[in-house]
Amino acid sequence: MSSINLEFLQESYLEIKEKDLFGKWITLEDILPLFEKLHSSISKEFLGKSEEGRDIFKLKFGNGKKRILIWSQMHGNESTGTKAVFDFLNFYSAYNNNDIVQDIINNCTIEIIPMLNPDGAVAYTRINAKKVDLNRDAVDQNACESKILRSVLDKFNPKFCFNLHDQRTIFGVEGTKNPATISFLAPSEEETRKVTQGRIETMNVIVSMNNLLQRMIPNHIGRYTDEFYPTATGDNFQKLGHNTILIEAGHYPNDYNREETRKYNYFSLIQGIYHIAVSNDFTAYEPYFDIPNNEKSFFDVIHRNGNGKDVGFLYVDEINDNRLTSRLKKEKEGDLNAYFGHHEIVFEH
Repeated sequence: MSSINLEFLQESYLEIKEKDLFGKWITLEDILPLFEKLHSSISKEFLGKSEEGRDIFKLKFGNGKKRILIWSQMHGNESTGTKAVFDFLNFYSAYNNNDIVQDIINNCTIEIIPMLNPDGAVAYTRINAKKVDLNRDAVDQNACESKILRSVLDKFNPKFCFNLHDQRTIFGVEGTKNPATISFLAPSEEETRKVTQGRIETMNVIVSMNNLLQRMIPNHIGRYTDEFYPTATGDNFQKLGHNTILIEAGHYPNDYNREETRKYNYFSLIQGIYHIAVSNDFTAYEPYFDIPNNEKSFFDVIHRNGNGKDVGFLYVDEINDNRLTSRLKKEKEGDLNAYFGHHEIVFEH
């Protein structure tokens, strides 16, 4: 499998990281000025309005036969993928004559919806303004944002999709004491989770991304459950023949702003796109199943009191006075020896 030079990726990232995006609360107002900085070969198209009347845009570039669709912030409070997308766009602009970019634009045509749920982004909620979870609205399409995404899918007919999400800090990598910083999923197409040709091709791309990340953050990559969700976007798009790669951005130690995670999200995205661009054989998939499962093994804070009286806390994010704030909420009491804390306080007896 072809891999981008790791040293080049790390060095160039210092230059291309989008400095005007920081933290977890990213809104449409944050990304609108960034459109003006895009390379002249990137076109912008207005797709429609959100439920509350905010604009939804699509970006497009490349002239190759392999069509790739990317969308982020389907859940308004999951913004790490959005930051990674603009890092990728900055790389495209800064290194437009580089062989990596040339391979991508000569072999691929890419469409990106950088923020599908701008209302949820402002409110910092998973759902849209009509309280619809867009990731469970692929069948009924009750939300206008779901209709917009499906319209783009049907018109563009992509071979591959990247569905960018964030996962909670509770997830760790099975068999380790590490948080799941990035997790991948090749969605199932039906309840038996059969390994279809489409899933094989999806898994192949994930193997490429995992191979790169394991060289940087070994044992911090998980595999998300492939339980079939009949109304989920990825499952339905996969079933329709659009190979859908789910990237879940998770926790990295002491990185509650998800800035380190953002970097690995970007590395995953550009490696996956590059692999699609330069590869013609997507049959090697078995190492996908070597990626350890995600497991719910973490609390943000654990008070170790001993004698079965431990207390686990999780942060709850809220918007207060137009600022994103976090508070600890008690989640579980008892014997928490089977869990890890991103921070642990041990009380002596």
